[in-house]
Amino acid sequence: MSDNVVERGMRYLKNNGVKATLKRMKNGPAPIPPKNNLLGFYNFVVNTEEIPFDKKAYEEAKKTGKITLNWVIPEMSPGSGGHTTIFRFVSNLEKLGFHSKIYLYMSPTFKDNESIRSFLKQHFPLLDERVEVYCDVSQMGFAHGTVATAWTTAYYVRRFNNTISKFYFVQDFEPYFYAHGSEYEFAENTYKMGFRGITAGDWLKDVMRNDYGMTADSFLFSYDDKIYKPKEKTDDKPRVFFYARPVTPRRDFELGMLAINELWKKMPDLEVIFAGWDVSNYEIPFPHQNLGTVTPQVLADSYVKCDMCLIISNTNLSLLPLEVMACNSVAVCSKGENSTWLVNEENSILVDYDPNQIAETMEDYFRHPEKLAAIRKKGLEFAKNTSWEREAEKVKEAILRGIHEDEQKIQK
Repeated sequence: MSDNVVERGMRYLKNNGVKATLKRMKNGPAPIPPKNNLLGFYNFVVNTEEIPFDKKAYEEAKKTGKITLNWVIPEMSPGSGGHTTIFRFVSNLEKLGFHSKIYLYMSPTFKDNESIRSFLKQHFPLLDERVEVYCDVSQMGFAHGTVATAWTTAYYVRRFNNTISKFYFVQDFEPYFYAHGSEYEFAENTYKMGFRGITAGDWLKDVMRNDYGMTADSFLFSYDDKIYKPKEKTDDKPRVFFYARPVTPRRDFELGMLAINELWKKMPDLEVIFAGWDVSNYEIPFPHQNLGTVTPQVLADSYVKCDMCLIISNTNLSLLPLEVMACNSVAVCSKGENSTWLVNEENSILVDYDPNQIAETMEDYFRHPEKLAAIRKKGLEFAKNTSWEREAEKVKEAILRGIHEDEQKIQK
């Protein structure tokens, strides 16, 4: 879930007095720990010291009749999409009668509760004010359910037995974030820890069930209808949006750049809007706007200016395609089970991982605007039929079912 691994890594290294690798890290993801502290940093992987079940706290919690949840999260930066989704579900579950407590794990920046609470209030105002927030898992006590939200947090949840059920909020296949080495294995091993999965979409649910034997339920995506609203494009300029994340390999920046460059050769009047990361260090021959990292509102305003929005992913689909549809634009997405659990050939344009094929497909839709209009209409209809509240109800039922089943074992 961590698109901000580079930023977190740089902060960690600065805070620990290591500067030698900072310049290299600016060019892309790199290991977070300094080499001279590798064993210390990765100790959480081998730490098996258990936090025991507190029977007294369990009996006290039974008296309240309210389900409590612990959420263990990695540190975030402003605008983190993965954290936004977590906080959205936490808030909706709060409205549905749960009470949640959020705990940071291995945070290099936030060292007290007030600083993290102030940060979240400023940068993630969607988080329900009733939710408790703590800077470290050392402050975590009993809860009916405890939720891991990233592979690193799963190692702590594995040790934390002061809970009835353990859940894993899986938003992506995190081993794919790394080369096939140690961190790939560390991430993959967390799917074998016996947690109950709550996955973003059916692709991940099927992977968890079929490949790792995990009990798993899934939720679908929706969008923030206060930000992403349908509007009509106001000019005839052919324009494409590209979600450009050169620091996130799974978002296929190089592939997308080649595809757009080939499209521009076919359509010299094309303009491109880049957002997601600053691309000013790249030589870009075609007319473009480099927006960098922007707010959701700027994204929404950009979508409506574009005929198509190129959003490629080699892992799980992001929220962007649905947000594009909601703005009355057309999402161009890569084919594959990691995408087609949500997008299809009626509500989006599906392409291969082939720059020439992408360019040819997009050119064809530019040349046949009636085909593009049909997909735009279907996409908007599809987006309007989604609901975060409805998805929260699914998650609620999955959590209640898991706690009920696991509580039977305690009572025996």
